[in-house]
Formats: sequence, structure tokens, C-alpha cells
Amino acid sequence: MDPSLQDWMSALPEELWDIPLTDLAIPGSHDAMSYCLDINSPLVRSESSLFRLLDRLFYCFTRPVIFKWCTTQDKTIEDQLSIGIRFFDLRIAHKPNDASSDLYFTHIIYTHLTVLETLLSVATWLDLHPKEIVILACSHFEGMDDKCHESFILSLKKLFGSKLCPCKEPVLTLRSLWASGYQVILSYDSQTATKHPELWPDIPYLWANQHTAQGVIRYLEWQKDLGRPEGFFISGLNLTADRCYITKNLKQSLQTLTFSNWDCLRKWVEQQTPGMGRKSLNIIAGDFVGPLPLCSLVIALNQKLVKKNGRNIQKYC
Repeated sequence: MDPSLQDWMSALPEELWDIPLTDLAIPGSHDAMSYCLDINSPLVRSESSLFRLLDRLFYCFTRPVIFKWCTTQDKTIEDQLSIGIRFFDLRIAHKPNDASSDLYFTHIIYTHLTVLETLLSVATWLDLHPKEIVILACSHFEGMDDKCHESFILSLKKLFGSKLCPCKEPVLTLRSLWASGYQVILSYDSQTATKHPELWPDIPYLWANQHTAQGVIRYLEWQKDLGRPEGFFISGLNLTADRCYITKNLKQSLQTLTFSNWDCLRKWVEQQTPGMGRKSLNIIAGDFVGPLPLCSLVIALNQKLVKKNGRNIQKYC
């Protein structure tokens, strides 16, 4: 773990402190909490009845397969923060037949850790790193009704308090966020969010749904040709294996698939440029961000925004 990445935002050249956060290169974690999936938990509600039946009949076979293909990360959220991750893809749900109000993270199955105990760890980490900004993207919300949403949002407000950056802020820069004491941009993919100025709308995630690096890159290049979205957006490097591919490759896992395609993805990342250009990128998210050097690659892209002679970038002045 590179100690310099723990506070990489405050360590950026001063020329970049007044650039909109939407124009910086920011490393992200896809399905950030899948490192603590509970192999014995129920399947999420959205899975088909046929898949549920197969899971009941062949549990000893299906569960190890589900586990190794749904696990996208192997580092705790504190470790991910410390290696430089600043965008977190958080998929939240209430377990079926659970009498408690506890919420968990999901990726086909549920996690051991609850949402609030995990986010408490994030808030504690931010206290120790007051100039680092995180973007938390909460989505999916399976099994949650309006009452559950309102209770959860109230808990989020209490937990992060004055760290929450309101959606009304016109232009976010590191300098403006530091001056206001804001450290958390909280995206909430639900209509409930419109009632709360502390919550941001859903952030577009460009997902290729491909199982090869070449397929992912073709999709992301096509998206670049269409022009970048306004505001924050995520370019997902994560590979996807459908059930047909998994059935034919039972000895593989998402980790082996990701590692075998990494060299091609790495070369593509190195060629990218952040900024306000039509083909520039913003958040770049991937799987297994601990063992793979995604953070250092993405953070280094910000140096492209600094003039070689050290002068400020005129288009941001």
C-alpha cells in the first residue's frame, strides 16, 4: 500500500485545486462491498424463480460458483480508501423475511456487514483525512419501501452531518469543498432523493457488459465518440460473464478473468485524458482495485492537466 495515495487529492498540484471535480480523473470501485459477501445468505429478490429453484436443488454446486463470480473486490472499504479509491458503487437492500431494519450490500447474495456499520468506517476515515473527498453511489435498494428509504436517509444525514455536500452546489472544486468542509457527495438512485437537497441524483455508469478487455474498450471508445455526459460519470472497466460463459469456464473466476485481461485495460487507461474535452474521462472504476494498480494509474492521469512549464491551465482560469 502506497502511503502517498491516502491523501492524493490534497497532494495534487495547486493548479488543479480550482478545476471542477467532474474534470479530474478519479479512481472508483465497482461493487465495492463484494469482498464480504455471505455465501450462505439468500439470493436477492430480483433473481428469477428458475435460478432460485436451481439454487435450492444444487446448493452445494451453485453457491461456490456464485461466490467466486460475484466477488469483485478483496480489500476492505478502509483499505480501498487508503489506496486512493474515491468513488464507491454501493448496492443496498433489505433482506427478505428479516424483521430488523438492518440494510446490507448485495451482488446476487448479501454481505456479512451492514450498511451503516460500513459507512461509519468511511466517516471515521474521513475524520482522519479532512481534505479527501468521496463519492458514494447508493443504488438498487431491493426490498426497501418509502418508510425504509426515509429512515435510511435520516441515518445518513446523522452519520455524515456537515460533511454532506448539497446537490445545489454549482461547481465543485477541491478548494471550494475544503473551504466548506464538505467531504461526501452522496448519489442516491431513487425518486426519494428529490426531497432531500443533501442527496445527488444517479451518476451515469458506462457499463460494457462484455467479458473481454477488447469488448470493454470498444464500448467505452464508442461512448467517447458520443461525447461525455455533463457532470460526474463513470467509465466501468469491469468485465461481465453471463451464465453461458460461466458454465463453459467453471475453473475460472471473476478474479482470474479480470487479471488475464488487465494488461490490455492498463494500456488503455494510460492513454486516457481527464478534463473538459468531449472525449475526456472522469471516474474510472474497476474490479480488484487492491491487487491491481488502478488507483495509481488513474491518479497519474491528472498530471496531463498540468502544463509542462508549470503555468496554470488557462481554460480553467
